[in-house]
Amino acid sequence: MKITMLYGGQSAEHDISILSAHNIVQQIMFDVYTVQPIYITRQGKWIKGPLLEEPSAFSEQLRLSSAQVESWCDNEKGSSTGININPGDIAEEDTVVFPILHGPNGEDGTIQGFLEILNLPYVGAGVAASAAGMDKIISKNLFERAGLPQVPYIAFDQREWQSDKEDLIARSEGSLLYPLFVKPANLGSSVGISRVTDSSELVEAVELALQFDRRIVVEQGIRAEECEVAVLGNDDAHVSVVGQLVKQSDFYNYDEKYINNTVEMQIPAEIPDHIASQVQEYALAAYRAIDGSGLARVDFFLTNNGDIYINEINTMPGFTQYSMYPNLWLGTGLSQRDLIDELIQLALRRHERNSQLKVDF
Repeated sequence: MKITMLYGGQSAEHDISILSAHNIVQQIMFDVYTVQPIYITRQGKWIKGPLLEEPSAFSEQLRLSSAQVESWCDNEKGSSTGININPGDIAEEDTVVFPILHGPNGEDGTIQGFLEILNLPYVGAGVAASAAGMDKIISKNLFERAGLPQVPYIAFDQREWQSDKEDLIARSEGSLLYPLFVKPANLGSSVGISRVTDSSELVEAVELALQFDRRIVVEQGIRAEECEVAVLGNDDAHVSVVGQLVKQSDFYNYDEKYINNTVEMQIPAEIPDHIASQVQEYALAAYRAIDGSGLARVDFFLTNNGDIYINEINTMPGFTQYSMYPNLWLGTGLSQRDLIDELIQLALRRHERNSQLKVDF
């Protein structure tokens, strides 16, 4: 069977997607699968590389450039060449799509809707779950309805900020206590997120976040540890052990995650069993609240008093060698090779089930 790997994309998490794709390719069971690389450039072009029957040597080999003829020639920068295709050209028999795309235009339901139209099985959540998981405001509303505890927050859009900036600052400072965290509603990997301690920093942080999205979330900062749980499955989803992030600073930012690698993963987390069980229960509840399928990583805050607050759910979490999701399953006893195979099987089962529900006209 062929795995069509979609990666790159037009979001700020483009480079992370390439690293994730490379790590996945290293773990593919090539005695069972072949991999068709489809690189989506930052400009939205789709470039097809020749079929992979063995792991790529390095991540830059997956950063394809287009040529007139299909080839796999490494250039001086380490990237390789392929051919431009139309997105619909990926529709083939006996194939499953792995859309390892992070952020908008990939993890937010857009690609998922396109793959539904092509009637292709694909790894991960469906259209609605992907959109809800990506949108922090929508997911917070769903978590609230599911009874999941959250830190206090306010949300607003660009129009409100432009017309009522002073009122929104007053609302933030009146209902929330510094430090605050300012986030774009639709993004991940800490891109566009700022920790602020006064009103001037708040204004700068909102202006920064508005460069990435027109809708903003301002959250109450709390003194807490960050814990994460991996979820795997469709209707029969199950969870990993709880992992904890051991940080050197107050904010787990993009550079610490993917460049400096200063954050240590503690797997399993050194927390009481009853707290770990509650975190796992909340993770499953969040997964079901958005109607998740395939996989997700659910992030929490844990205070010294044992209070648990859900932070967010990520329906296509990072899959790099430093990413929590694959390492959480490794700590639970599931190898990356078996994890990736299970994700593919879940995609095929979900597609078969959904195909049976369709009505012929």
